[in-house]
Amino acid sequence: MSRLIIVSNRVHAPGGPDTGSQGGLAVALQAALREHRGIWFGWSGERTDAYSGQITFHREEGVTTATVDLEDQDIEEYYNGFANRTLWPLFHYRIDLAEYERGFADGYRRVNERLAETLWPLIEPEDAVWVQDYHLFPLGAALRRFGVRNRLGFFLHIPWPPRRLLTTLPQADELVRAMFAYDLIGFHTEEWLNSFRDYAEHEMGATWDGADTLTLGDRTVRLISCPIGIDAEEFAQLSSSDTAMSAHRQMIESANGRAMMIGVDRLDYSKGLEERFMGYERFLREHEEERKQVFLLQIAPPSRASVESYQKIRSRLEALSGQINGAYADVDWVPIRYVNQGYPRDVLAGIYRAAKIGLVTPLRDGMNLVAKEYVAAQDPDDPGVLILSRFAGASTQLEDAVLVNPYSAEEISDAIVTALKMQRPERIGRWRSMMASIRSKDVIWWRKTFTDELMAA
Repeated sequence: MSRLIIVSNRVHAPGGPDTGSQGGLAVALQAALREHRGIWFGWSGERTDAYSGQITFHREEGVTTATVDLEDQDIEEYYNGFANRTLWPLFHYRIDLAEYERGFADGYRRVNERLAETLWPLIEPEDAVWVQDYHLFPLGAALRRFGVRNRLGFFLHIPWPPRRLLTTLPQADELVRAMFAYDLIGFHTEEWLNSFRDYAEHEMGATWDGADTLTLGDRTVRLISCPIGIDAEEFAQLSSSDTAMSAHRQMIESANGRAMMIGVDRLDYSKGLEERFMGYERFLREHEEERKQVFLLQIAPPSRASVESYQKIRSRLEALSGQINGAYADVDWVPIRYVNQGYPRDVLAGIYRAAKIGLVTPLRDGMNLVAKEYVAAQDPDDPGVLILSRFAGASTQLEDAVLVNPYSAEEISDAIVTALKMQRPERIGRWRSMMASIRSKDVIWWRKTFTDELMAA
């Protein structure tokens, strides 16, 4: 039986300190590794004085992890630099924030080359290699240069930008050409797949077979749309656990009869938090009679704190939430509860269940699993209402959410009014439709769909 080797930027060992907060992706990848006797390879998250290629192996709960430490220059150029200051903003349509530094691109190439050189001796002839996400676009091409002829697959967890945006990246052709080292590439939506194909065809002369394969020179790659899901049944059960029910009771008591809206997002400019606050502020301004019937709990754990653009968004959100609270709060009510810390999944499940409205309004997202978690956590007899951005990948599946343009404060305000007034039969109907979709294409379906295609390549 062929082994599966998974490669990602960061690797967390099962049973480690992060286990309690691991999301669906980590759980799905661990399940794939157990099924295929595989190895999970990547950066440990730790620093070293000089990269040595020394691998630390760890085996627990049937999963073997193999991690390496990176030196400070690697972290600054590859991770903080090209991955998070160049690719992330560009691929989320924020070319105004993208930084095109030659040193970043050089560090990105260097680290991918180092990781490939360290990994390839571990690869056996029948193994299949599954690379995850934008940090590692060139890894497949680097492995090919070391003589690896195995099946290589890649999955992109963020959007792929339109051609007119990608052309602003000086290394765009190099990056796209490297993708043809893979045998299979997966995207969350047809939109992202078509954007990749459009660039390869019109900027590089690749040819499309009219079905699912793209050829450039002597390399042919298969493209599939394969939206990631959550473990819907597991999360629904989690929302009824003792910890979740305790969090649920606490939030119901704290709400004091008011409807709670919940937002849970990393502190990131792609999540549309400023626009969300402004839409809520418009609701408060235009609907004075309903103002004190609702409050927003925004949970926004900090991320990438060393990147300047993230420091700026934190400052702006703190100022904006203070401004809104100062303008509208009363002695017995505060419109925004703004929290800069994360919570375990079981606690979040209870909070989701207590929320009458889920606000998921990213400006651009590859998928957005918070939307699916919110739906899965709801009481089937009295579910809340999901307000969802049209520009989240999840919107193609969750069509019965209240869909909004997150750039429009007016649409967000109107959606809040719609959600507050929605009667139980309509809420139940919408919830059942969304839950059926979440169950049918859950994280297990996603993992199996991709690995079956890769193993057959």
